[in-house]
Amino acid sequence: MKRAVYDTRGPVPHELIRCVDATPVAPGPGEARVQVLAAPINPSDVLTLSGQYGLLPPLPAVGGNEGVGRVVELGEGVAGLAIGQTVLLPIGIGTWSTEVVAPARQLLPLPEGADPRQLAMLTVNPPTARLLLSEFLDLQPGEWVLQNAANSAVGGYLIQLAKARGLKTANIVRREDAMPGVLAQGGDLVLLDGPELGKRLRDATGGARPRLGIDAVGGGATERIAQALAEGGTVVNYGALGGERCEISPNSLIFRDITLRGFWLSKWLKAAGSAERAALFTELAQGIARGELSAPIQASYPLEQVAEAVQAAAGGGRSGKILIEPNGPWAG
Repeated sequence: MKRAVYDTRGPVPHELIRCVDATPVAPGPGEARVQVLAAPINPSDVLTLSGQYGLLPPLPAVGGNEGVGRVVELGEGVAGLAIGQTVLLPIGIGTWSTEVVAPARQLLPLPEGADPRQLAMLTVNPPTARLLLSEFLDLQPGEWVLQNAANSAVGGYLIQLAKARGLKTANIVRREDAMPGVLAQGGDLVLLDGPELGKRLRDATGGARPRLGIDAVGGGATERIAQALAEGGTVVNYGALGGERCEISPNSLIFRDITLRGFWLSKWLKAAGSAERAALFTELAQGIARGELSAPIQASYPLEQVAEAVQAAAGGGRSGKILIEPNGPWAG
């Protein structure tokens, strides 16, 4: 058994994480031992290593907030699970490991036959995209939604989920070479961030002023989205990729009645009941199994190369997710 651990936090995350040998643990009553098939490296994982995330585990800690595995052993009294079943792992259990032991009631059975690498990304990005579209405004088919960081994993899922609901997406990116990928995922319109964003949006769409704008960048990007929205519109911020606090002008807040909201998936999951959480994850897992939801994967790494994987995930200019496959490449 191996796992990726870190003892301290700091500004260079890949220098802190390392793969170590560990002693396997047998499942106790009500528990299951699960072989980890795949686990992604999300921005939240990098921020956790650097100490900048909103929820930090006690040290020393095992890396990895989400992932998918296969049940290999059941403890006494476990019902509803079977050996060989593919399951979604609990959030924050430390998925950068060859195996984990978890309470059986926290393991969600997943559709068989779907690619575990896609299922491994189920817990964080797809529900964030889904809830950004549903929790703030009652959007109707034909409406436009404006988002920045559209080439991110959340941005890609949001495009796919919006299209399924009959919504149109206006997608903002910060570099020109990201535009083709966003269009390939189904984006209706892609624009480079910058001055006169609202005017360029209206010119390209025949006058569209979306009611919902989704911001993952912060800084001046928040205000540019606000200026592009309809009067009374809502900006929802869920990240700060630009490294700066959100900026929004008195003109937007006061004279145009723009609302600025924040969204953190962890807070929603904590407030939701177990049935509501399970229903959301099941809905999204079925979409992945049907091929309706997916995210591009740039590279997969073995657990022994976790430091290189974290460095790749923290770098800019990626074209897809970085995954860890702790037990070797998935072979079907």
